[in-house]
Amino acid sequence: MSAQQSLRLVLGSTSTFRRNLLERLGVPFTTAAPSVDETPLPAEAPIDLVHRLARAKAESVAQRHTKCLVIGSDQLAVCGNEVLGKPGSGERAIAQLRRLSGQRVTFYTGVSVVNSETGANEGHLDVTTAHFRTLTDEEIERYVAHDKPYQCAGGFNAEALGISLFTRIESQDPTALIGLPLIWLSGALRRSGLKVP
Repeated sequence: MSAQQSLRLVLGSTSTFRRNLLERLGVPFTTAAPSVDETPLPAEAPIDLVHRLARAKAESVAQRHTKCLVIGSDQLAVCGNEVLGKPGSGERAIAQLRRLSGQRVTFYTGVSVVNSETGANEGHLDVTTAHFRTLTDEEIERYVAHDKPYQCAGGFNAEALGISLFTRIESQDPTALIGLPLIWLSGALRRSGLKVP
């Protein structure tokens, strides 16, 4: 077994969405919570913020683990000039979806893979655009009651009923919208010595 193949894989995230996605690759891994201040820097563009936070999350976990490859990821949803947070409640999810009705939302998903032994880092940014159809208040309320997307950026859960809210989604990797672009990540893990598939 090579030194690269003896590295353990750690997902630097407590997100169940990201954990479920990474399980699809069939590579054993553990999870660890990163310790990172996610406050944007003054005038920091969303693209720069996601890049920085994905790397910072991976490095934060890599500092506490030896002989590991650590995956860090971050995502922002942007509509026009507004960064969309997680609504946190049903009322805020309804209000957010009313604003997004008929609009286009861009999701920036950053991912970083850090080798805790060498400090080597490889990063990637995926851009996904979701086009919302025009939604009625009744549709929005029914959707929010069904999916309860309170912890989802943009107020919807695309891997569940939220998929019905769009006219189309433009992406190079459908898993990026959920929070972890597996097409790029599987290549990065192979380049780091892991066998995928």
